[in-house]
Amino acid sequence: MKQPRSSDELGRDLGEVGYLADEGLATIAYLALAMQRPLLLEGEPGTGKTALAEALARAYGLPLIRLQCYEGIDATQALYDWDFPRQILHLRTVEATADRSQVDAESVEQSLFDERFLLARPILRALREAPAVLLVDEIDRADDEFEAFLLEVLSTNQVTIPELGTVRATVPPIVVLTSNRTRELHDALKRRCLYHWIEHPALAREIEIVRTRMPEVSQRLAEQVAGVVSDLRSRGDLLKPPGVAETLDWTAALVRLECDDLDLETAAATIGAVCKYREDIDRVRDALSSMLA
Repeated sequence: MKQPRSSDELGRDLGEVGYLADEGLATIAYLALAMQRPLLLEGEPGTGKTALAEALARAYGLPLIRLQCYEGIDATQALYDWDFPRQILHLRTVEATADRSQVDAESVEQSLFDERFLLARPILRALREAPAVLLVDEIDRADDEFEAFLLEVLSTNQVTIPELGTVRATVPPIVVLTSNRTRELHDALKRRCLYHWIEHPALAREIEIVRTRMPEVSQRLAEQVAGVVSDLRSRGDLLKPPGVAETLDWTAALVRLECDDLDLETAAATIGAVCKYREDIDRVRDALSSMLA
C-alpha cells in the first residue's frame, strides 16, 4: 500500500477518486493511517462517512470489506461461521464411501472443521486480507455486547478460532467506524479510536463536490441544487434534512432529465430525490418558489 506522507497528500489522493475532504478530516484520516488507529466518524446521515472508507479503498487500491451493523448482530455474523449444510454432506459422503470398521471417529470429527467449511465474515476477512479497509457501518445500531467484542478485536488485531487456531493480521487493516449517533458509544471504544464529527459542507464546497463527482454538470445547475439543499438544511422543520448524498442524487436525476437550469416545475417534480418523508415534501414544495426566485 502506498502510504501518504502528509495530510495534504492524503487529501489529494482522495480528491483524485472524487472525495473532497476538508483540512480537518484529511488530517485525522492521515493520523489514523500513520498511527494505525481506527477512525470513528460521527455526523448526520449523508455527510460522507461511509464514502470516506470507500474513497480510501479506491485511492490506495485496497479491498473494501463492509460490516453493516444492525440491532441484534453478534460475533458470529461479524467473525466467522461453519458451513453446516456442507459439513452434513461431508459426513454422509464419508458414511457412504468408507468402510465403517476402519473409520476413525476423531479424524472424521476433525475433518468437519477443515478450512474449506469455514465461512469468513467481514472481520475475519479483513484480518486475513490486510492491508484492507474495514468499514464498520452504523456501529450505533449494535448493542453493548457487540461493541465490547469489537473493542477486543480492534485492540489485538487477531481472533482465535478454537478449531483452527489464532488468526493475526500481518498488517493492521484500516478501520473506519461510522455512527449516526442514535445512541452514545462507550468511552472504551472511543478511546481506542481517533474521532471526527463530519459536518454538512459549506455551500462552496458542496458545489465543488457536485462538479468533481459529475463534471458534466454545469456550474449554474450545481449552484442551484446546492443552494436549495443548503436552504433546506437551514429550515429546521424537516424530519430528515438532506445530506450530500441527496444533493448528488438530485443532481443525477436532473442530468438524466437533461435539465441545465432548475425551474420550479422540475424542482417540484423531482424533490423526492431530496426529501424522503411526505411531510417534508409538502413543506418543501410550498417553499420552492422563494428558494428559486
